[in-house]
Amino acid sequence: MNDLQQGYHFNVMRRAIEVIDQSEKSLTLDDLAREMDMSPAHFQRLFKRWAGVSPKKFQQYLTLGHAKALLHDHFTTLDTSDAVGLSGSGRLHDLFLRWESMSPGEYARGGEGLNIFWGWFDSPFGLALVMGTNKGICGIGFASETGEEAAMIDLLSRWPKANFIEDPMFLRPWVLSAFNEQSGELGKTPVYMIGSPLQIKVWEALMRIPSGQVSTYSEIAQSIGAPRAVRAVGTAVGRNPVSWLIPCHRALRKSGALGGYHWGLPVKRALLAWETARAEMDPEYQAQETAEKTA
Repeated sequence: MNDLQQGYHFNVMRRAIEVIDQSEKSLTLDDLAREMDMSPAHFQRLFKRWAGVSPKKFQQYLTLGHAKALLHDHFTTLDTSDAVGLSGSGRLHDLFLRWESMSPGEYARGGEGLNIFWGWFDSPFGLALVMGTNKGICGIGFASETGEEAAMIDLLSRWPKANFIEDPMFLRPWVLSAFNEQSGELGKTPVYMIGSPLQIKVWEALMRIPSGQVSTYSEIAQSIGAPRAVRAVGTAVGRNPVSWLIPCHRALRKSGALGGYHWGLPVKRALLAWETARAEMDPEYQAQETAEKTA
């Protein structure tokens, strides 16, 4: 699937989320296809290519109740997450992310003297603004809900004294690695974290949540040794500069509510649904589910 197809498929998904939200009943394949101005066959084929499952199944993943089901069935205790899935399948952001962070002094200087390259790319989740230093990707923002100008202002403001250079070709190999597991670059997505010491701890905890699973803000606070700092943890989650690679979308409220998402809740729901679909297609995941049901 090329970059243009990825962006097109997500735009269709975004429209489908709006249609599902506005409907008071479950929609059939024919209903959804009609709303998308597509034939049922074409709509079904498009969804299968993007999500890996049928529109009917994916619709279940997009409902607001899906977050509560995830929390109930696929909650990860971060203290033990290293032993429950991180050594299994070859998911990119569970196994192959390598990263380093700025020193607190460098962070405090707002990126002064740092060259940050940037470019726009189509991704499986809509248009993405990607930024990176010569050490790795330092920012990913999704523009489908916020708009391009707001996404650009947001990321630029995080490192106000850096020198920004438009150079998408410099970033392209890392972007292919980050978004396309078939690119041949799996395992070669370096990330350069630019944040405060607390933020770095929170983002490191997020990286321990396996794909297809979720955790809570309070659990993250507990795992970094700050159980009373749930609000500060929530703020740090929202300030994650590298969306998708550091999976802040896997953090939910204790009630099962989605909570916030910096780049828009429809994007968060699509991310969770997309990961759930792929997790449930994974043979290792299916074997584990079968074992749990028969235990």
